[in-house]
Amino acid sequence: MPVPEDPAAEVPTGSRAPAPTVSVIVPVHNTRRYLDRSLGSVFAQTLDRRHIEVIAVDDGSTDGSAEWLAEQARRHPHLTVLSQEASGGAGKPRNAGLARATGDYVFFLDSDDRLDPEALFWLTRTAQKCRSDIVYGRIAGADGRAAPVDLRTTSERVSVFDSPVYWSLAAYKLFRRSFVERHRLRFVEGRLLAEDLPFGITALLRADVVSVFADRTCYYLHGREDNSNASRQDTDWCEYLGYIGTVLDRVAAEVPPGADRDKLMVRHFHGEILMPFGAPYLARDPAGRTAMAAAARPLVERHLTDRVLTALPPGLRLRAHCLRAGLDDELTAVVRADTGTRPAPPRLDDDGRVYAGYPYFRDPQRALPDACYDLTDRVVLRQRLLRQHWVGGVLHLRGTATLPGLGGDTVEILLRRDGTTHRVPARYEDGAWRAAVDPATAADGGPLADGVWGLKIAVAAYGPGGAAGPVLRREAWLVPEDDGEEESDPGFVPRIVGRGPAGPAVAALFRSRPHGHLNVDLGRDGARRPLGDDLRGTVDRTRSGRTTVTARLTLPGCPVDAALRLVLHDATRTVALRTTVERAAGDRYTVRARLRGGPPGTWRVALRVTAGPFHRELPVRTAARGDGGPAPLALTVPGGGFRALLRRAGLLRRAGLLRRAGLLRRARLLRRARR
Repeated sequence: MPVPEDPAAEVPTGSRAPAPTVSVIVPVHNTRRYLDRSLGSVFAQTLDRRHIEVIAVDDGSTDGSAEWLAEQARRHPHLTVLSQEASGGAGKPRNAGLARATGDYVFFLDSDDRLDPEALFWLTRTAQKCRSDIVYGRIAGADGRAAPVDLRTTSERVSVFDSPVYWSLAAYKLFRRSFVERHRLRFVEGRLLAEDLPFGITALLRADVVSVFADRTCYYLHGREDNSNASRQDTDWCEYLGYIGTVLDRVAAEVPPGADRDKLMVRHFHGEILMPFGAPYLARDPAGRTAMAAAARPLVERHLTDRVLTALPPGLRLRAHCLRAGLDDELTAVVRADTGTRPAPPRLDDDGRVYAGYPYFRDPQRALPDACYDLTDRVVLRQRLLRQHWVGGVLHLRGTATLPGLGGDTVEILLRRDGTTHRVPARYEDGAWRAAVDPATAADGGPLADGVWGLKIAVAAYGPGGAAGPVLRREAWLVPEDDGEEESDPGFVPRIVGRGPAGPAVAALFRSRPHGHLNVDLGRDGARRPLGDDLRGTVDRTRSGRTTVTARLTLPGCPVDAALRLVLHDATRTVALRTTVERAAGDRYTVRARLRGGPPGTWRVALRVTAGPFHRELPVRTAARGDGGPAPLALTVPGGGFRALLRRAGLLRRAGLLRRAGLLRRARLLRRARR
């Protein structure tokens, strides 16, 4: 069924009611305080309400949730409420909702989370366009709860082996209902934690098309004020690890041994196997810790390959090694360093590698190899670009940058294009940096060439021996902190910049898509955004026949000695008009030309900007907007008046002089003939 466009239509009932496009299933258990937010986000969807059915399943609530749902069902004809005894988890109520669902698609919404108002419209539209079995919407955390994965790129088709979707196995996504039924997908019942793992894993591994819609946030994960989210509840961790073992055995049965299986297992070591070895592990007495380690050890033995171990961060790598080697005391020390206090700062060693500051590093009494501590490849530059703005023709940048645990000693801004890199030093102090990029000198003292230049930041940290010893260097693309509209940011308005002997050029900042990297487009005005794109003009005529052309624009960086002149074009001719120029604050210009009459026809109006070798003609457009935006400004002359226009353009006098010179030459020839 196509996604309807009308979000405000009334809800028909009886035989007139169309089949729903999507069934939203909401398990509810003692979440009355969040239901206004959660169910309210479904009632507020822009997708036509006639194509949404909401199935709320009350799972033995005792806090008034059932009564609230009953009242809402009387007010919302597309809400169905089911009730059952408390089942101990979200699995059984979700299954009950699935059994009742009739939509083409199903979406699972937790009763303490919420949807963006446009989520179901975009998710169902994506599914229909891409013929998707599963559609992920972009997820965001709220109220102290983090999103499991940051989906930034919209993709019609992804694989679990080359995208981050496998890192989010929870139920909150859109599924084609016929796909769910064909594979008999159901949730594990009676479990408070990880009940959705088998459903999510099987769905992803068997789906023909998995799509991602990341153009806007679709789903908001909320933390609870009382920390009562299921993931924070006390659990029998030995039983839990045994259950995880059965789940991972299913993964192993679906995916043959090798790199692909190991990619999936890395996610499970992060999310399920090693997750309990934090505060829950330390909360046990020594016997309880030993029992937890014993429960996890079979999972490590079956699924921890060298490739998986290397892919884990040092803290988890050390845990996995200790579990495999039976080093319970060392395991406790590593967990305590992460949980009770903090590990010591990392160190840049003489071998050029960076090692995490966990206990027992190179302790001859412990069997812990250096490789378990090595985080060299995991040191990521943390940086923020706080501001970008032009002062004259110089781009000024300001931000913060550090290599976690190592700090930083030098900062450079890198300009990159087609394999060429130019370096601009920055001032750096206490984690903050400033840099000035001058197109006249940015190319190692010379002018920057035309083209698109990507802007990166490079931070270097020295070891104990200073610059003479090992150095760790990291780079990252600059991404503006403010992700607002470029049209409203003065730093992104195209401008004229000087380049010394190379002459002026047009420079325009822009963000690349979809990642928002900062770039400067130099010398190719109009390739991204035209110079003077706010140039608007009017044509006014008086009764006496005098015509005035007036245009206004913003022209940042325009040299004071630049010539601005209005010109007229038709199919074959160009006439430059005598123009007056007024300059105001904020690089605002008003240009005006007065003329009487002109050659008959229709003339297009442009503004010619000349500054030495720099020459541009900018089309003048009308202030009024049509269907395609502002139209070109035209000057229509009905007929006559050609001599007046030529005179005002300075051409009539020249024509008279030429004619007079011709007459004089003819008279001389006649006198010679008479002689």
